[in-house]
Amino acid sequence: MAEKKQKKINPNGMVFITSTFNNTLVAVTSDKGDVVAWSSSGAAGFKGTRKSTPYAASSAVEAAVKRAFEKGLRTVDVYVKGPGAGRDSALRAIKNGGLSISSIADITPIPHNGPRAKKKRRI
Repeated sequence: MAEKKQKKINPNGMVFITSTFNNTLVAVTSDKGDVVAWSSSGAAGFKGTRKSTPYAASSAVEAAVKRAFEKGLRTVDVYVKGPGAGRDSALRAIKNGGLSISSIADITPIPHNGPRAKKKRRI
């Protein structure tokens, strides 16, 4: 079978980090938004409560960044979403992976008084 042709990508890209209380998801995209590489704490081999640790987040980011670096990505804009523990360690892992960070933005969705809250719990 023929080898898959390697597509050349622009050296500029974006990294989307979604850090929840249970997992950390990373998607590295080109400047157009096409996903170049992705990973998660679960895909990095962590299970259960260890998925939500900062170490699991950094190893997931390192895996995705390594694949993106091999495809030609060099500088990235970072978009962080969510309240999880892996936010800071994920940024450090991007830096250690060889990519230079041009900007960091927090895109955590904040309700501007969205739907009505649940009733107060009485004990």
